[in-house]
Amino acid sequence: MANRVGIVEVAMLPGAETKDYFLDQVFKVTKQVLDKAGLKRDDVGTVVSASTDLFHGGQSCANAYYWDAGAAWLKNGSRQDGESLFAFAYAAMRILSGKFDTALVLGVCKGSENPENDMLTHFYTDPFYQRPVGINETSVAALQKRLYMERYKITQEQCAKVVVKNLGNALKNPYAHVKKRVSVEQVLKSPYAYDPLFEMECAPKSEGFIAMLLASEGKAKKLTKNPVWLKGYSSSMDNFLLGDRDLLEGQLPTAAKRAYDMAGITKPLKEIDVMEICEPYAFQELLWYEDLGLCKRGQGGTLIDKGFTDMDGKLPVNPSGGVVANNPYIPRGLYRLAECFLQIRGQAGEHQLSRPVKTALAHGTHGYAGQCHAVAIIGV
Repeated sequence: MANRVGIVEVAMLPGAETKDYFLDQVFKVTKQVLDKAGLKRDDVGTVVSASTDLFHGGQSCANAYYWDAGAAWLKNGSRQDGESLFAFAYAAMRILSGKFDTALVLGVCKGSENPENDMLTHFYTDPFYQRPVGINETSVAALQKRLYMERYKITQEQCAKVVVKNLGNALKNPYAHVKKRVSVEQVLKSPYAYDPLFEMECAPKSEGFIAMLLASEGKAKKLTKNPVWLKGYSSSMDNFLLGDRDLLEGQLPTAAKRAYDMAGITKPLKEIDVMEICEPYAFQELLWYEDLGLCKRGQGGTLIDKGFTDMDGKLPVNPSGGVVANNPYIPRGLYRLAECFLQIRGQAGEHQLSRPVKTALAHGTHGYAGQCHAVAIIGV
């Protein structure tokens, strides 16, 4: 078996709507990442992609549609539907098995051509009991936010500060979809999506095409002078039915604890240099702070008030702008990981942190109110 898995290179496209052809976009990121590593298609051992069929993709047997454009023709490969960090973990395990020296991970979503996310996520529900009610991901997020505010006295202003921070960070990120400087007052004056959730707190519907090349330890050292190593990973999923869940006591603490243990991290505040968190709704970033062990339950708002997670704060969170700024529904977790990779390599451009980054955490989530969570820790 291989000893370690390294990330060798990444390539991704911006989230703004384009008229570019889907297959051309898949081919573009695939060729870019292979060119960076000095490899040809035949040099890739296996391909694992993250996409969706009917929901956020619109094609039946999605990977069959783009397989050849993604360098996977006649190759051993597979597809994962849901949170793209699962595809990353699957590719890493294939390398750790010793069967492959290289693995190409793809994340694809032509968000600009899809129906609205709320219409699609409506079909995630149980068809007999929940679907007739008409709920969707955003309406459930509003229920979660209301519970968060009432149980822990989180304020609307604290939630709005996440939007201000993340969209401000996105101004310096060429891959971000939404880029604008906003104030707390502007966020709170935007219309309600569902009370108490404002429209400006909700992530956009973005495009997303990303390719990431992984390699075994020996191969990674041959392909690049500075590979970034996978140090820890875990995922955990909550109950399907909302009535069986406490929306503020999810599975992220479980996933984070396992990832921390694997990476040998005991004090995340001191040992992690940057986090990229998946926050489809701004208030969730505060809740995920708590779940990731940055503070006690109910204190996420205090962290944002004190600038703790700002670009120049003690632990920067979402220097890329996060999902509020760029939301390619399926690949968004892989985008978080790519941003962590770029920060560690010192290649994040204008949104590069001023301090050295040695260890980073990427988080992805999928399903109503964070039903499923994945955490990956990478570093040098």
